[in-house]
Amino acid sequence: MMLSRPKPGESEVDLLRFQSQFLEAGEAPAVQLVKGNRRRDDAHPHQPPLQDHRDVVMLDNLPDLPPALLPAPAKRARPSPGRPLPQDEDPEERLNRHDQHITAVLSKIVERDTSSVTVTLPVPSGVAFPPVFHRSQERQVKPAASGKRSIFAQEIAARRVSENRVSSAEQVVPSLDAPEGAVPCETLSSRDRSDQLPGRIHGFHKPNLVTGKGLRSQAAEQEVQTIHEENVARLQAMTPEEILKEQQQLLTQLDPSLVAFLRSHSHAQEQTGTKATKEQSPERPSVPVTKEEPIMSTCTRESRMGEKVEGKVEDELEDKLQPRTPALKLPMTPNKEWLHMDTVELEKLHWTQDLPPLRQQQTQERMQARFSLQGELLAPDVDLPTHLGLHHHGEEAERAGYSLQELFHLTRSQVSQQRTLALHVLSQIVGRAQAGEFGDRLVGSVLHLLLDAGFLFLLRFSLDDRVDSVIAAAVRALRTLLVAPGDEELLDSTFSWYHGSSVFPLMPSQDDKEDGDEDEELTTEKVKRKTPEDGSRPPPDLARHDIIKGLLATNLLPRLRYVLEVTCPGPSVVLDILAVLIRLARHSLESAVRVLECPRLMETIVQEFLPTSWSPIGVGPTPSLYKVPCAAAMKLLRVLASAGRNIAARLLSSFDIRSRLCRFIAEAPNDLALPPEEAEILTTEAFRLWAVAASYGQGGDLYRELYPVLIRALQTLPTELSTHPLQPLSMQRMASLLTLLTQLTLAASSTHPELTSGSAKSCVSAIPSSITWTHVSGLKPLVEPCLKQTLKLLPRPDVWNALGPVPSACLLFLGAYYQAWSQQSSLCPEDWLQDMERLVDEFLLPLLSLPPLGNLWDSLRDCSPLCNPLSCASTPEALPSLVSLGCAGGCPPRSVAGSASPFPFLTALLSLVNILVQIHKGLCGQLAAVLTAPGLQNYFLQCVAPAPAPQLTPFSAWALRHEYHLQYLVLSLAQKVATLQPEPTASTALHHAIALVLLSRLLPGSEYLAQELLLSCVFRLEFLPENASGGPEAADFSDGLSLGSSGDPQCKRGSLLVQACQDLPSIRSCYLAHCSPARASLLTSQALYRGELLRVSSLLLPVPKEPLLPTDWPFQPLIRLYHRASDAPSGLPSADTVGVTMRVLQWVLVLESWRPEVLWAVPPAARLARLMCVYLVDSELFRETPIQHLVAALLARLCRPQVLPNLKLDCPLPGLTSFPDLYASFLDHFEAVSFGDHLFGALVLLPLQRRFSVTLRLALFGDHVGVLRALGLPLTQLPVPLECYTEPAEDSLALLQLYFRALVTGTLRARWCPVLYTVAVAHVNSFIFCQDPKSSDEVKAARRSMLQKAWLLADEGLRQHLLHYKLPNSSLPEGFELYSQLPRLRQQYLQTLPTEVLQNGGFKT
Repeated sequence: MMLSRPKPGESEVDLLRFQSQFLEAGEAPAVQLVKGNRRRDDAHPHQPPLQDHRDVVMLDNLPDLPPALLPAPAKRARPSPGRPLPQDEDPEERLNRHDQHITAVLSKIVERDTSSVTVTLPVPSGVAFPPVFHRSQERQVKPAASGKRSIFAQEIAARRVSENRVSSAEQVVPSLDAPEGAVPCETLSSRDRSDQLPGRIHGFHKPNLVTGKGLRSQAAEQEVQTIHEENVARLQAMTPEEILKEQQQLLTQLDPSLVAFLRSHSHAQEQTGTKATKEQSPERPSVPVTKEEPIMSTCTRESRMGEKVEGKVEDELEDKLQPRTPALKLPMTPNKEWLHMDTVELEKLHWTQDLPPLRQQQTQERMQARFSLQGELLAPDVDLPTHLGLHHHGEEAERAGYSLQELFHLTRSQVSQQRTLALHVLSQIVGRAQAGEFGDRLVGSVLHLLLDAGFLFLLRFSLDDRVDSVIAAAVRALRTLLVAPGDEELLDSTFSWYHGSSVFPLMPSQDDKEDGDEDEELTTEKVKRKTPEDGSRPPPDLARHDIIKGLLATNLLPRLRYVLEVTCPGPSVVLDILAVLIRLARHSLESAVRVLECPRLMETIVQEFLPTSWSPIGVGPTPSLYKVPCAAAMKLLRVLASAGRNIAARLLSSFDIRSRLCRFIAEAPNDLALPPEEAEILTTEAFRLWAVAASYGQGGDLYRELYPVLIRALQTLPTELSTHPLQPLSMQRMASLLTLLTQLTLAASSTHPELTSGSAKSCVSAIPSSITWTHVSGLKPLVEPCLKQTLKLLPRPDVWNALGPVPSACLLFLGAYYQAWSQQSSLCPEDWLQDMERLVDEFLLPLLSLPPLGNLWDSLRDCSPLCNPLSCASTPEALPSLVSLGCAGGCPPRSVAGSASPFPFLTALLSLVNILVQIHKGLCGQLAAVLTAPGLQNYFLQCVAPAPAPQLTPFSAWALRHEYHLQYLVLSLAQKVATLQPEPTASTALHHAIALVLLSRLLPGSEYLAQELLLSCVFRLEFLPENASGGPEAADFSDGLSLGSSGDPQCKRGSLLVQACQDLPSIRSCYLAHCSPARASLLTSQALYRGELLRVSSLLLPVPKEPLLPTDWPFQPLIRLYHRASDAPSGLPSADTVGVTMRVLQWVLVLESWRPEVLWAVPPAARLARLMCVYLVDSELFRETPIQHLVAALLARLCRPQVLPNLKLDCPLPGLTSFPDLYASFLDHFEAVSFGDHLFGALVLLPLQRRFSVTLRLALFGDHVGVLRALGLPLTQLPVPLECYTEPAEDSLALLQLYFRALVTGTLRARWCPVLYTVAVAHVNSFIFCQDPKSSDEVKAARRSMLQKAWLLADEGLRQHLLHYKLPNSSLPEGFELYSQLPRLRQQYLQTLPTEVLQNGGFKT
């Protein structure tokens, strides 16, 4: 049994337990303690000592008290044999010296000898009592190194010093033995005596470092003096120059920290000595001397000269190594009468000096960034006056401005004004950084640096401050950090666009623990009962991935509620808090629920900032926002309602929002007794909140109450549109009103949805709308004049841009109106059909013929994010943990969200046209002219051109979603036109290409659009005009020109394309089964785009992590089959494996032949990997004849001369971790089931080209040599030229040796594997005859050995091939040409072989 060693922390009980375990085990100890009797040893010196009993320690018998301290009897030691005692040492002293027992320590106590100690009498005093000590009289002495000293200890030390002075004064008496007439002198101190020793010529100070501490008191002073004299002797023998040289050499060899320590130690002692001298000199009693000049001895004179020389040398060296600080010059003379100036502390007055001159930067060295009080970045060499308050007494005092570190330090100041100033400056810096003002002037990101330093939690801690100004500054900084400038303006201005009210949540896409499209009920439960993982994660960890989550974990909402409810801050603080709450609500559904459920937060906001009665507010600054309607509060309710249906219902029912909507909408903005701008925004937000509620089918009862108000507002729209200049706020209010009417019109056509498995939960709270068609049927005559008025302004671009979203909102309303009208089964269809024809004749056809509309189509390319990917690039200060749209400086006019953007109007126009064509098929011919616009054709051509897709950022996701809406509506119209007009047009193929590209780009939330594309455009034969215009014949003709062989007619690409076009319905079914979105998300998206309001659960879209379908979606079913086969335990293929594989290969062949731009995003190497998966899915699948024909056709497309250079197997491939691993499994599969299949072998040989990685060739010739027996692909069927394998020469020695071994051993033969036999012979021949002088010795030795072995081969044919190989030639049976006679250089090289080798090989050339 092995016992563990005692560990730190174990007590005596553990040691006793270890002892008992050891005794119970009965094992022999590792060390034996032998106690022998000395007398027995003397009697029997050679007898082994008897083993004594074990010495067991028993703590129970050990006395608590030490033994009595009685003098022990004298011990007499007896010398043991072989170890006699020293003659000059007492045995008793030796035993006592080695005795460590407690009795030996405490038995003999020797008192310290005080006979030589000088006894000093107390200092005589002239008063009866000693003076009382006051703290003000405390001496300015340096505190002890060990720590602070008490007042009592300081007083005792002072007394001792004074006593020592008196004793030293008493020693200054005339010598008793001095002769008469001699001048009495002071008694020399110990240091003076040491200076007067013989041999002492120059006055060197006593060493400060060598003190003799640690030696015995008798020898310490003598040793120190000896060392000192040796040093002095060496220094006296050297000149001052030599001393400086040696000292400089020592300084270069020693550690700088050690040199600094020595200097500080020396300076400390010098200062101590100087201070003691100054203190002693006034109190030293004067000695009467004669008036004659004192006699100075030669020794004393020389010593003083030495001191001067030494001091001069030291001063010069000190000045050279470290320049002295100039004497402090104060701008004023301190007066002791000033308050607290009785003691002048110069080091504390250093800041009163003038600033040092600004140093000019001579190099490109980075300097610390400094900012002004407005957050501006100051140049390093800027010289600003001091009255600006930008200079301070920290580091780099001469430079103006504050660094981030200094600002952070200032936020912890005890002065509230300094904390407020620091937070204000930091807020300004954050705002300027988000606006991109710093650009490339700074290294790194300011926001990243601030967040890493804890800026977020600094703001949170500042919110808990007691000072109102600090709280206000913290709230402003928090708003600046969270709410990016321009984001809210962008989202508000696009609210009335086509599905503009639906937005992506502003939450990081990296956080995949929660899905953005989760059901609201599940999210509400998740908020109430936090998961253990989220609850256990600290706020800093949460904030590192998501700033909003980290803030919510710090109880931010209750604190903001307290500030609003209790402190009642000013208007600016209230607006900042509301902006922060709006940003929190936009984060996710969970955050919106937490804002809603924060105790008393929403009640406070509604009661204080949305009152139904208030005192009139005039123009100008408002002293307080309490009990005054605030548009930001109404916007907060609207953003919360957009997060979910249940939130909107709770707001309408629990907070009495209906009465407030009636209050703010019933009156015109001019009659609300509010400032004009605030009244406009408040009315606009009220319309938007109602529109959001109407998007869920709620708020219908308000429509009946406010119907006269809405009608009156509609009637005034044409008049307002005719006034100039147009006010942007008024345009937003009009567009919001039209959007509200659009949602109410859709609600009139909505019916209660059927409860399916996917929509049951979303319809729990769905209540049939209380609005009927009769309520909204009279709105269209009032909207058409508005549309007519806006269309008149189209030729005037400046006025048209000022209209904003009003024209788009009019068109969207008309589309919703006709959609709802057509669903009224009780009405006559002839009525709405005739009204549609009237609308087309009066509005749309004249609009389509206007030249300004063509200009809008032409501007699509300039404003498109797809055509201008850089317009969607993320800003340098973008934070992955804080999502922002990045619209700091506003959108440029010619951008997707700019004032001159054609996207909102054209998208609304296409939406109306699609609805009209879907309802009235007879209008298709007239409205098809939209598709022939030249600007639209050019825009589509650039969209399908090979170019990298824009990076998916928050802003690009938002912008691309609106651009994809326009593309989808064009394709939807093209599909309707193609159905009604079978004759293909010139743009049909272009539309099909756009549909294919769009399918791989659609983002989450557009699942319905992807499903419709799969059902309509993608797999429709009408969108493949090549099938009817000679496309298959052209494919056969192209293959005949490039390949030059006829082959089987059934295997030709033309016949395969014809068959694929016939099987398009089966192909569509295959892709619908494998590429359709999830049913739940599909139903949610379907309800949103179809206008089924009672099934809409939220206006928040899923988080746009990635597109719905990957770029290689045509291979998606095949990849699923491969994963299913890899995961299946038995490896048995499914029943539809052959059918799915054939459909996928057919569709890929169609795309490769007629839509190659669609597969541009899929690299050729990735396509090759997908083809290899066909063989890995099933061991028998590749034997199917249709599969073989399709794979051969696709392999031929990959091996075309224009595609082959782009086949790169070394770069990362999408969806594939490692191509060598895939190739290794492919080789295993080929070796097991191929049976020499030539097409299978062609795929094996394709990655073995010389330009690819040598790892692939080593895998075959090293680990899968058995493949060579079955790789019998003829040279004539090789899909790529043979030179791709033989050129350039192989430089891998390991692979060359494997080549040679396979040839020599017969593993690689020409009849088994003709391609690789030719490759191996070519590379071995090139290697053995290479005469590169730069080759290493190892390569030269291997080359010579290989040449000798090739010369001595018994196989004459192989020997002839290796030595006489000339060039590759696929037409010859061997695959290469041979030299009939070796060139002269090679013959000469062969003659360099040893003679016996040449003789054995029979030199034949």
